[in-house]
Amino acid sequence: MEDNLDKYGLDLHCTMILEEYRERYSVFQKIRQLVLDIINQRLSEIGLYVTAVEARVKTEESLAGKLELKGDKYTSLSDLTDIVGARIIAFYTDDVDKIAALMEKTFELDKECSVDKRKMHELDSFGYNSLHYICKIPKSLYSDSQCGMINEVRFEIQMRTALQHVWATLNHDTGYKTGVEVPREYLRSLNCLAGMLELADSQFSQIRTAINNYRRQVEQLVCDGNFEDVPLNGDTFRSYLQLKPFDGLVKRIAAINQAEIHESSQIPYLQVLKYLGFRTLGDVEKMRKSCTEEAFQFAVYQIGNTDLDIISSTVAIQDLLVVQILKNGGGEQGLVHMFNRLNGHSPNNLARAQRVMNCARQLPFMKIT
Repeated sequence: MEDNLDKYGLDLHCTMILEEYRERYSVFQKIRQLVLDIINQRLSEIGLYVTAVEARVKTEESLAGKLELKGDKYTSLSDLTDIVGARIIAFYTDDVDKIAALMEKTFELDKECSVDKRKMHELDSFGYNSLHYICKIPKSLYSDSQCGMINEVRFEIQMRTALQHVWATLNHDTGYKTGVEVPREYLRSLNCLAGMLELADSQFSQIRTAINNYRRQVEQLVCDGNFEDVPLNGDTFRSYLQLKPFDGLVKRIAAINQAEIHESSQIPYLQVLKYLGFRTLGDVEKMRKSCTEEAFQFAVYQIGNTDLDIISSTVAIQDLLVVQILKNGGGEQGLVHMFNRLNGHSPNNLARAQRVMNCARQLPFMKIT
């Protein structure tokens, strides 16, 4: 046994555990990397975004300190389940439960040694909240004939939210680490802070659930064609575009010259719709239905005598907006505002608006103001 282990002042039993730790250190490091890689892979597979995934091997100094405090609890190094530890920090409390279910499917879980510290508080108390799983790497997931110990060593996975992590870190730094008993008034303040963070965690999860429910309801309204009840915004406009409402007009315009259709995003036209005062998807539908024939006529006049053989998929919504602006007296200036919003402010937008006006003047829907 190496002499420098004596520096910790441990008894023979604890010193032997520390020696065993040194001998197995390379195995612990390999397990740490495996656990980190496996967790990241599993989270990626289900598309769950978290704020951090960390893994570490307990330092020799930390282990010696633990053995000094309660070394008589352990008969051997294998009794210590946190030599290798991983931590997954999620954004929402319900994500912690999803992660826990994923870890149960991935690793071999020691249920008796695992603990959910979120459920250990009384109704009127607050404090450390985290879910701790004690696990092993199953042979079905990874095995090494040269190192069977990889599947025998237990490790800990802590799962908590970002706010729970903040409180745990603050509490650890202000209390546990100092080795000084914290005065009662400061403990009360920490307890209040824990309660506030727990409430914030709960509210964030509830708000996310409410927003997701709202989005599903809106998507259903869009799918059912109840456009009048759907406010116009980024989410609803994307859902509306998934129905391909302008495809029929695009294909009719393309057929004028047997042109190829180049797919482009129609999302930028949302800001034009809002500028024109559209409030719901019902407003967009009314424009689509009332202006389609005039938009097609405009396209015929605009490209019918050209050899244009490729058009953008945005041609329909743009021509619809041109008709909408001109029918409602927006004139040249209204067209300039539209092009400014689509292309940024530029002198070229005035020239483009003038070309559109010259073409549109030949059409019966044109309103001279």
